[in-house]
Amino acid sequence: MNAAIGSAGVTLGLVSAVLGGATMFVGIRTRQPKMFRLSRQFVWYMVLGAVLCVFAMQRGLVTRDFSMEFVARHGSSKTPFLFNIATMWSALEGSIILWTTVLCGYTVLVMWKFRDQLDDRLVSWAMIVMFFVAAFFFAVMLGPADPFRVLTGANIPLDGPGPNPLLQNHILVAFHPPMLYLGYVGFTVPFAFAIGALATGRVGEGWIAQTRRWTLFAWGFLTCGIILGAWWSYEVTGWGGVWGWDAVENASLLPWLTATAFLHSVLVQERRGILRVWNLSLLCSTFSLTILGTFITRSGVIESVHAFSESGIGPAFLGLFALIVVVSLGLIAWRGDQLRSPGSIDSPISREGAFLANNLVFGAFAFVVLLGTIFPLIVEVVKDQKIAVGAPYFKTMTAPIGLVLLFLMAVAPVLPWRKASTELLSKRLMWPVWCGVAALTLSIVLGARGLEPLLAFTLGGVAAGAAGRQLVLAARRQGWRGFVGRANGGMIVHIGVIIIAVALAASQSYAHDGEVDLAVGETASIGGHDVTFVGFSEETARQYSATVASVQIDHSAIYTPSLRRYSGGSSTTPTPSVRPGLIEDVYLSLVAKNYKPGDKVRLRVIVQPMVVWLWIGGGVMAAGTVLAAWPGKRRRQATDAASAPVPMGERELVEV
Repeated sequence: MNAAIGSAGVTLGLVSAVLGGATMFVGIRTRQPKMFRLSRQFVWYMVLGAVLCVFAMQRGLVTRDFSMEFVARHGSSKTPFLFNIATMWSALEGSIILWTTVLCGYTVLVMWKFRDQLDDRLVSWAMIVMFFVAAFFFAVMLGPADPFRVLTGANIPLDGPGPNPLLQNHILVAFHPPMLYLGYVGFTVPFAFAIGALATGRVGEGWIAQTRRWTLFAWGFLTCGIILGAWWSYEVTGWGGVWGWDAVENASLLPWLTATAFLHSVLVQERRGILRVWNLSLLCSTFSLTILGTFITRSGVIESVHAFSESGIGPAFLGLFALIVVVSLGLIAWRGDQLRSPGSIDSPISREGAFLANNLVFGAFAFVVLLGTIFPLIVEVVKDQKIAVGAPYFKTMTAPIGLVLLFLMAVAPVLPWRKASTELLSKRLMWPVWCGVAALTLSIVLGARGLEPLLAFTLGGVAAGAAGRQLVLAARRQGWRGFVGRANGGMIVHIGVIIIAVALAASQSYAHDGEVDLAVGETASIGGHDVTFVGFSEETARQYSATVASVQIDHSAIYTPSLRRYSGGSSTTPTPSVRPGLIEDVYLSLVAKNYKPGDKVRLRVIVQPMVVWLWIGGGVMAAGTVLAAWPGKRRRQATDAASAPVPMGERELVEV
């Protein structure tokens, strides 16, 4: 029954998406209002299809319907309720359900927001794009990634292995992937409007004003998803890190980088009417990279190009990626004359010059990450041999880029538009520079050494001073409203980024890491902390059994790193225990082995400064995103000939 309901939902969603897009297209050609009203109905039918898919899958997981192949492979009668719910997005087919459902939700919101403007050709084309993307994902579920395949007879197991142990080892599994997908899928909205602008020739600034908040919230969700993923990694993997530079992590970082570049350079287009081609390219690249990331993480290509070639979903996503790139580039080339900017950058020492430099650096960052991610795949295709590009490559290549970005964050907020004079710059940079000097002095007093971290702390101080200066001036002029609006909220986001950058520099440069073998009652000292082994104990839960080591830190509180053995797993899973602090964390992890009573414990101890500030910085970025989306002083957007509406929809899109 569950599989039948789910399959019916997939079919309903696919048919509704195809008919909705076709109806909208017919409405554009015939200009019949009833066609646009009909397309609204298909949006609701499409959403109903997605809801049926989610209902059927969750009901199958909760009721342990092992006649469904997905439940048989990933479910278990021993999995707790919360992790059972999260099992849906722990594997390929279920994650496609989540993606499609989130996309349908965005489509409903867009339809509702523009319910009185569906006959506007720009909005109509945007809706067609969203219908098309939804149809693709429903088609994937109907074909190569069918989540509702059924087993029959003796093939139906009595129980399943449950999700991957790492996916049922921390509560963040319930929040990190949905938050990430809200960001991933959210970029469909501005991409659809960009395609609509190119299709209609309204390539001025009107469509950007309409999609600004959609882009900002998608970026905010993706930011929160990445931060939660780093926190999850830190809490469950046992190696003491927050970012491993693996392909799955990089798949989320790539669109974040290009979207961040877009959010900066779009300010230049709105203010000066320039960088139009660049902004369209960035937005199309962002959406393309979300599809490429899904291909990399869901096609099997990470494990082997042979696994990719044997799957149906890999070629489908690669084909969609290629189609998006070709169509985007083709439309940009087609509208080349209209995309010519009416002005140019007057001076490189100006805010628009800094934003352009910022974009180039973000582009270089994305290229370095993309190259390191796909290079092993290229080598395997060409030479049929597997290689790995590890963290040393990424850290070596991205550290200088990060420092340059910190420098631009320090300079850009104090630069005026068009051109800056030496006198003006010296006046505006005075307080930020003093903040940088104070940060450097404090770092040295506290014992910081090394060129790279000291440079990061200094630039972080200058950048924080520049952001703080703008917030103080805005608060003086506007009171509490000095903390809301795009520019001021953006400065709060900058402060969050600076906190994260400084915390990363400190945690990676000054960590103390060591392994010790301790008998009961023995003490070892690492990084200025005494670690005492108290003893072993055994712990049993519904879905696992565990060997738990009781460890005392600095002769006070007891912490309990463990090795868990999940019912469906073939190996033990280290579960670290962390003593967090504002200054430093003490991270304890058991080295995996078969421990017996009386054995010495092999314990990995990592002392890392300022790790908690990574999560605090993420929270500041989230708050800044919300404040940046808060309406500032209401301004009507300027329009130009390229943005003027066509006769069919004689109203310009302005921000509401």
